[in-house]
Amino acid sequence: MNKKITSLASIVFLALAIWGVNPFAPYRDTSQVLAEVDSYTQMESGVYRQGNGIYRVKALTRMPKVKAHMVRWWFVDYMQTSEHYKMWHPSAHVWMDWENKVPGKIIGASHLVDEYIQQDMSKLRIQFVDPAEFLDDYEEQDGRFVICARVGLREEPINMTSMCHVVRDTLFGAEMRSHFWLGHIAKRDGNNDEVFSMVGLLGNTALLRMLVLNEELAVSLMKHAIQEMGNLADFLPDLYQQKNSMLSGSQQ
Repeated sequence: MNKKITSLASIVFLALAIWGVNPFAPYRDTSQVLAEVDSYTQMESGVYRQGNGIYRVKALTRMPKVKAHMVRWWFVDYMQTSEHYKMWHPSAHVWMDWENKVPGKIIGASHLVDEYIQQDMSKLRIQFVDPAEFLDDYEEQDGRFVICARVGLREEPINMTSMCHVVRDTLFGAEMRSHFWLGHIAKRDGNNDEVFSMVGLLGNTALLRMLVLNEELAVSLMKHAIQEMGNLADFLPDLYQQKNSMLSGSQQ
């Protein structure tokens, strides 16, 4: 009898370790990512752990005088140097470069960055993907800019996080909803495509996520997003007007 109980307990523990307390929890909970600008949830900025061990991180940034096309311009066209990158978050952003960046496009490009999220510097590869890869109901709309990416280590071929930023025009300017899913582990091949591996198989177990990920990291990421997007909202309207006025003048 005791052996049966022990065996059953071992099976239950193994199942929880692999799938978590809720085996049906979505791999990437995308609920409300594309919510209407005036449709607010109970948590617009905060963190919570999904039943499979992934941390969902959300941050809402109101951006007076900003429009969605300005944010697109910042990511797709303007940001090209480390000095530009430091403007975005002077105390946390250190260095940047691009890989596979095509002028006027962002999908397929990888943003290589050195930045501080907590006390230690993170050397990251942020690979931008088609939003439809994450969001089944995505479609392009006027007055909205959606940018999604896989986030991984730059010096190791491993991804760790998924993210989306959704910017919508409002009467006063724009709002950005930032979404992160901490705990998406995958190995990259030489083309930066995610491939099956033991790293991904073990890294995506609920037990390992519970052991490796903590609320402090999730909260630090939320705070970082609020700070950098708040900074962007402060200087972007003037920067956009200045640079585009200069461009218009040079074409006359």
